[in-house]
Amino acid sequence: MKFIDEANIQVGAGRGGDGCLSFRRERFIAKGGPDGGDGGDGGSVYLVADQALTTLVDYRYRRHHKAGSGKSGAGNNCTGAKGDELELTVPVGTTIFDADTGELLGDLTEHGKRLLVAQGGWHGLGNTRFKSSTNRAPRKISKGQDGQARQLQLELKVLADVGLLGLPNAGKSSLIRAVSAAKPKVADYPFTTLIPQLGVVAVDGQRSFVMADIPGIIEGAAEGAGLGIRFLKHLARTQLLLHIIDPLPVDGSDPVANAKLVCAELQRFSPSLVQRERWLLINKTDLLSEEELQTLAAELVTALEWQDKPLFFASAIQSIGTRDLCEHIMRYIEQQRELLESNEDLRRERQLMYDNVQSEGRERIAQLAADRRARRNNELDNNQDDSDQDDDSDVAVHYTK
Repeated sequence: MKFIDEANIQVGAGRGGDGCLSFRRERFIAKGGPDGGDGGDGGSVYLVADQALTTLVDYRYRRHHKAGSGKSGAGNNCTGAKGDELELTVPVGTTIFDADTGELLGDLTEHGKRLLVAQGGWHGLGNTRFKSSTNRAPRKISKGQDGQARQLQLELKVLADVGLLGLPNAGKSSLIRAVSAAKPKVADYPFTTLIPQLGVVAVDGQRSFVMADIPGIIEGAAEGAGLGIRFLKHLARTQLLLHIIDPLPVDGSDPVANAKLVCAELQRFSPSLVQRERWLLINKTDLLSEEELQTLAAELVTALEWQDKPLFFASAIQSIGTRDLCEHIMRYIEQQRELLESNEDLRRERQLMYDNVQSEGRERIAQLAADRRARRNNELDNNQDDSDQDDDSDVAVHYTK
């Protein structure tokens, strides 16, 4: 099944029905007066969050959606039927923007939540409405109004408590497999994970949290390299970022330099995302001695200025240290949930941070798209005589599982 986390669609509300021009005509009633009814309102368009959906793939192939129009009024003061409303279901976690203005229209974070995205047109008035003491036989009506039409940009962000960060092959997928029932693909080559993976981590029978694994971040990710930039936005709603470090990278690179690289790319993508609570986890501890681990930890603390910040050790493949890690995460998540429930100022602060991450991420992605178009146009200008030129920079890429 294809995973699509962005889609642009066009929605149109129904037009309102026209009012009716009619006069009552019955036997023995020569001048019955006006009896034209009003038209019906046009149908509106709503987006509804549905937890059964996990992707926006349906809207990638069907982009135009329109609600029903209202019927015109009729004689005998009959009102026209209202247009049918249109409800479009989207996954929980979908954010809706007006594609033309960039305005945030809503954020559907709960199952069943509805959002009005296009208002139906108002009905027209029949000539009965214009009767007065001085105009007993009005021949005036009003037409129904057009419904609202909008270009929408839908963005899906997975809802998770904990987001995993790290270079490819750092062990993110191995960790989520070790602590949850999720079974993402694990292999010894980069970009094994192509789409976000979610796992529910049950600490005990009644306590659990959701962990999200996104494709690994590489150098230049904030400039569009690799897959990580495409999915960093999914970390916007997480309460905790878990930065996983590989102590023995397969390419022989320096783990400390790799950790700084991830931090730098995160900063370039969204400075607000860097302010999110973040913990370090040195993975694959079974490959190093205790002395080597402590040396690496000291270097990381110094290089990242990580004094008095959480640092954990684990071996996901051997399930060593994972239970202790999950218990610490669970306690932190529970504390945050309690604080958010009781502190309205903190809720507003978190919402502001989320909005900033979202805005910064959109600006970064928009800038990358503009840069790609500029490079492509420059290449076309330089190679306008080359009829065999193949440019696929605008080809939409779909990731499959």
